[in-house]
Amino acid sequence: MRGRGREADALPTALEDLLSSNFPSEIERPDVGAQSFALQSDMRERPTYAALDLGTNNCRLLIARPTQINSEPTGFRIVDSFSRIVRLGEGVSQTGRLSEAAIGRTINALEICRNKMNARGVTRARLIATEACRIAENSAEFIARVHKSTGLALEVVDRETEARLAAAGCASLADPAAQAVVLFDIGGGSSEVIWLDRSGREGIRFWSSLKLGVVTLAEKFGGVDVSDDIFEAMVARVGAELEAFVAEAAPLERGSNFHLLGTSGTVTTIGGIFLGLPRYDRRRVDGLWMTDLEIDATVDQLRNMSYRERVANGCIGSERADLVLAGCAILEAIRRAFPAKRVRIADRGLREGILMQLIEADRAAQKLPPR
Repeated sequence: MRGRGREADALPTALEDLLSSNFPSEIERPDVGAQSFALQSDMRERPTYAALDLGTNNCRLLIARPTQINSEPTGFRIVDSFSRIVRLGEGVSQTGRLSEAAIGRTINALEICRNKMNARGVTRARLIATEACRIAENSAEFIARVHKSTGLALEVVDRETEARLAAAGCASLADPAAQAVVLFDIGGGSSEVIWLDRSGREGIRFWSSLKLGVVTLAEKFGGVDVSDDIFEAMVARVGAELEAFVAEAAPLERGSNFHLLGTSGTVTTIGGIFLGLPRYDRRRVDGLWMTDLEIDATVDQLRNMSYRERVANGCIGSERADLVLAGCAILEAIRRAFPAKRVRIADRGLREGILMQLIEADRAAQKLPPR
């Protein structure tokens, strides 16, 4: 599915519209299991927000509190987080169903998330699930099992919402001097590509959601031993998916400061490898600029590693060693379609976008006159 049209019927043009739209309709916190979020009275003075992103590959949670200086809002501060590779969508592209093993792994991770939210006194949360739950025929059964086991109510979001949240979460890293930026989010089961236009204000010009990600691509082509021919076949497969987006972008001006902005495990891994980190460090990778030549050299370094070497690398590990080259192939297809001298790496995205929306929704509600 791709965003239709340009300004008229695509996503909102300005990020201020983006941030003010698509909020949960309730002003009170959504139903995520009332017994799980019984609040102490003092907690109501300190609103605490949770954002959970359950993807095809990862289960990731952020818990944050809003910050302010001299009573003016300044953003939020992360007070807890959790990330685990659960591979919920493992095999879904072949069977059409979430497997029992994947469901078990995911529910175990979600129980940890619930416990963290309880411990931090979360007052408002949005818990989203993406591609694996969009396409699995037993998705509704899985959502019901999660609610019964954990008290958490997952919301399966569409591709437009996923693109919208990714932009809200990391568009602030776009170069203010750039006339246009292509933002991409390489996921496990889908990948979002978004044209950010900066004609005075940040905005989404149009977007596309590719129905492939690192898990689906690795399952189709293999991820352990990836020859040059296999890698090029993956790049070609992604390139074919990108054709409609590229055609829509062709007449648009990019400007001399055009660059790519990537958010995903693939690009953060590339950033960690480039920096030579013994273990991944978000503080050093988030916001990192890399040139096209540096990306080339780092991807070549990854492609020349054996599977065992990828497993042993502190920025990759055993859980992602068979997926990282599929991610590199998706990145390569995007770079060939949109050659850019610079790529900025974001270790932020959907969860940060959710937190921004929840906090802004509450602030807006507090400004409403009483009924």
